[in-house]
Amino acid sequence: MSNKMIFDVAVIGGGHAGCEAAAASARMGVNTGLFTHKIETIGEMSCNPAIGGLGKGHLVREVDALDGVMGEVADKSGIQFRLLNRSRGPAVRGPRTQSDRKLYKKYMQEVLLNYENLKVIADPVVKFIFDKDKIRGFICQSGKEIICNQLILTTGTFLNGLIHI
Repeated sequence: MSNKMIFDVAVIGGGHAGCEAAAASARMGVNTGLFTHKIETIGEMSCNPAIGGLGKGHLVREVDALDGVMGEVADKSGIQFRLLNRSRGPAVRGPRTQSDRKLYKKYMQEVLLNYENLKVIADPVVKFIFDKDKIRGFICQSGKEIICNQLILTTGTFLNGLIHI
């Protein structure tokens, strides 16, 4: 088995952003790899399992209009669907669904693990490979070398999130 893999696009992180980025890339017919610590945590939701709302409801609709996976998975796993600010004008209304956290994660994993042009790999990234000022790829914890034309970094806040002020 080779210790090197080549992808057109590599996505690091299996949260909302990583799932959407990997799916979008694969939908475009691009050889895509999604790298995460554990396949079991792909699509993990926070303690408030809401999709949409006043601030992000429009964003979810836009992603859905572009054939994103979040809306579909939220529909399948939803336990409550509401339109916030219903009594106000259309400009300030916000669709929101509360999802069953376990179902959301389960459905997201099912979607991504069966996505054409997408390979999901559970292997933490430990080191980036640069060629002058351009990223060339990375090394995984297993020692596997990943070469990619483009890298999308979506590690989010679940990995001991730290803010530098």
